[in-house]
Amino acid sequence: MVLVHGCNAWVLTARFTSSIPLSTSLKSAALLEQMKVHLATDTGKQISSKISLVYQLNIAPKKIGVDEGIYVVDLKQGTVTEGPFFPFTDNDFLSIATRKMNLQIAFVRGAMKIKGSISAAQKFTPDIFPKPSKL
Repeated sequence: MVLVHGCNAWVLTARFTSSIPLSTSLKSAALLEQMKVHLATDTGKQISSKISLVYQLNIAPKKIGVDEGIYVVDLKQGTVTEGPFFPFTDNDFLSIATRKMNLQIAFVRGAMKIKGSISAAQKFTPDIFPKPSKL
């Protein structure tokens, strides 16, 4: 495990090889697989260099904090890995990533929580995800 510091936010991340497939128990896993491919493209590399932060996503099937899948989106390295601070339910994460729900509204409604730097959280926008496609 490695403790990473970026933009005044400490994030505990676990390092895994990129050959490990992401969990298939969550609907969001398909989007995160697409994101791995997207971050390898020129557009994805531009986004990674622009944001240059590491995000940990805790995605729960129904209730935040219960049976969460934990993913690390590393926009310094341009990688997405499943690992051990954004808790979401699976449906809320998909709504945010596919631009059906605004991040600020999700936060106000309690659909997501932020642990760490608010300024880093503000850079976590739907722009980092590939354009919506059928999942």
